[in-house]
Amino acid sequence: MGSETKASGPDLRAGVDASSVGATLLGHVDDQPVLLVRHGQAIRAVAATCTHYGGPLAEGIVTDGTIHCPWHHACFDLATGRPGGPAIAPLACWNVIVDGNRVRVGEPLVDKPAEVRAPDRVVIVGGGAAGVACAEALRTQGHRGSITIVTGEGSDPVDRPNLSKDYLAGSAPEEWVYLRTADMLREHDIALVAQAATRIDTKQRVVVTGAGEHGFDALLIATGCEPIRLPLDGASLPHVHTLRTLADSKAIASAATAGTNAVVIGASFIGLEVAASLRARGAAVTVVGPETTPLARVLGDQVGAFIQRVHESKGVVFKLGRKPASITAEHVVLDDGTKLPASLVVMGVGVKPRTQLAEAAGLPIDRGIVVDAQLRVAPGIWAAGDV
Repeated sequence: MGSETKASGPDLRAGVDASSVGATLLGHVDDQPVLLVRHGQAIRAVAATCTHYGGPLAEGIVTDGTIHCPWHHACFDLATGRPGGPAIAPLACWNVIVDGNRVRVGEPLVDKPAEVRAPDRVVIVGGGAAGVACAEALRTQGHRGSITIVTGEGSDPVDRPNLSKDYLAGSAPEEWVYLRTADMLREHDIALVAQAATRIDTKQRVVVTGAGEHGFDALLIATGCEPIRLPLDGASLPHVHTLRTLADSKAIASAATAGTNAVVIGASFIGLEVAASLRARGAAVTVVGPETTPLARVLGDQVGAFIQRVHESKGVVFKLGRKPASITAEHVVLDDGTKLPASLVVMGVGVKPRTQLAEAAGLPIDRGIVVDAQLRVAPGIWAAGDV
């Protein structure tokens, strides 16, 4: 997951002159890269590598007692190492010893919050980033009651953006896509139930799956989104895919071989990532979208045009200003009658919140689950993430 920062610079265990510590100073403790950070009158020592994708924190921004990764803006508390999204794992911290004009790094600091048990039984519906982050944050902050994650995606929790990038391109192993495995969660006494939730009973305080019931004192609904499948003739043919789960990514990868004619419907981020990955596998790729410039709505015409040229330089063909009208076993037919050869079709046209469980439970819905400022839906029930 990215290239980790290499150990370099001064030996911080031996110490450095205090005047050499500016806003940050990259050094090492034993073989581990460590960053000294001057914050106000204090000097902190933290691991120099972001726990999310291995970004170099020496190039990050320090503000309000936190350091922000330059790659994906994960932030960490400088005093405790506690993470803020998108990172989940905390940052290692060390004791800093100031002796006159000499600064050296001592022993690792251990963040041990007071243990709490209430609410005794926490159930999280959804095994995506929001659900896993909630479970690990509870443990990090001292919760010692039971925590159960209920997910029916057919795999251990995955870091969903990875599904359309290197793994789909065939340049990363399967273990790279996992956010956390069941074994990793078990180490934190977090149970993973590989069953889809079928019902939430807010009166009896249970989440029902095909295999049984899970009682809760606190419930987090983090069911995320589901990909939109356009209502076209042929949209349900077996060679037409959407991408949301590991199984989806595997199915697309297995269908993409050298010489495959692939059509990606949607010039979105995910559509373009899929297009690049399929080209890496040797497929012939055409991207169809109604806009005249990909990503212009979010990045502007100039940046969008630049991204299009980069993709075209890799062999991707664009059919912009067009919409698909129908799909057959061999073609995608556009609204101007053009027939694009297609033995593989991937729809990347957006997602919609997965609210069916919450709606059936009588919880408030308005294009998503309605929450208050604390993400509370109802007493003892919260929602987070894409939903």
